[in-house]
Amino acid sequence: MEPLDQDLAEGELELPSEPMLLNMGPSHPAMHGTVRIVLELSGETIVKSDVQIGYLHRGFEKMCERGTWTQIFPYADRLNYVSPMLNNVGFSLACEKMLGVTVPERCQHYRVILGELARICDHMICSGAMCMELGAFTPFLYFARAREIIWDIFEEETGARVTHSFGRVGGMAKPPTPDFKAMIRGGLPRVLQMIGEGEKLILKNRIFLDRVEGVGKISQADALALGWTGVCLRSTGAAYDVRKSHPYMTYDRYDFDVPVGTQGDNYDRFMCRQDEIRQSIRIIEQAMEMMADDGPINIDDPRIVLPPKADVYTTIEATIQHFKIVMEGIKIPAGECYSYTEGGNGELGFYLVSDGSGTPYRVRIRPPCFPIVQGLSSLINGRMIADVVPTFGSLNMIGGECDH
Repeated sequence: MEPLDQDLAEGELELPSEPMLLNMGPSHPAMHGTVRIVLELSGETIVKSDVQIGYLHRGFEKMCERGTWTQIFPYADRLNYVSPMLNNVGFSLACEKMLGVTVPERCQHYRVILGELARICDHMICSGAMCMELGAFTPFLYFARAREIIWDIFEEETGARVTHSFGRVGGMAKPPTPDFKAMIRGGLPRVLQMIGEGEKLILKNRIFLDRVEGVGKISQADALALGWTGVCLRSTGAAYDVRKSHPYMTYDRYDFDVPVGTQGDNYDRFMCRQDEIRQSIRIIEQAMEMMADDGPINIDDPRIVLPPKADVYTTIEATIQHFKIVMEGIKIPAGECYSYTEGGNGELGFYLVSDGSGTPYRVRIRPPCFPIVQGLSSLINGRMIADVVPTFGSLNMIGGECDH
């Protein structure tokens, strides 16, 4: 009798089978913000995948077009709720670009420091969550505890730990507190220590390395073709960082490096984030040295900047000024602009259109997560089901930003 298949060992039979469809998400604990992946499986190997976003869509852009320019800041907070201060700064810069104004140097340093603290939080939580999803729960606790130290600083400065709504067109809501620099100088060494403790637990752990090294690889050409930016692009070796390539505020005055990888895999993305945390600390230390201890934090223009709250309650002029900015909105000249900054996940862009009224005519956002997630399918096709978790985790998809 002739064998059924020449490739089968003697005595083996090839049983008929067909691919199996499996829904991963949108409620899977590893889906960072309601994403559904329809997997076509051959055994445990992914033959084809369909990544579906949009389950968290809440109409961010349309909501912004229904309020005044100042009322957008709470919405911007909730785009990337892991590093909301970077969104505040990005939107402030877009409005100021249309107005043709530049905030005082003290405010620029202040924004840089708060933004880099937010970036550290973003990277730590991405790395910690990625470890936790691979079974390493203790490093996540180290990183989360380090984040609490930074949140203490944010709470002292802004009054809120998570969503701050602290940015303003023409400056910031309040000047730095008297203990601002002292809190940072006391907290950052502890943050570095905890990050180091967490890294010791995983960077020589064979289980962790097997799950990330060589997994989720992408070439630099493919990453550029997809429109990737941020850590995910830099992990392929492309040193594109908006802070270096197109400096804004005072970034051209700081000495810092842009960490890059070589393989574009999960391991490189993890290590680039860890290295960027240390570069952010370098930037913060330099900005604190350059930031004056006194001086204006906002521009001197009553048509743009809200008056001090004490004056609103005690003088008619400040009451009228406050009323007009809140109820009528800042009168940004008619026109359009695209302003971009380096967000937690890459290039965060705001495209704004003004018709000269106090309400935006159009608000469009370029979220860094969106082009990154469109490349997820190519990263997991041909891999095992288990590889989806670390690969998706290493991309740091934020639902509010992707499903804006």
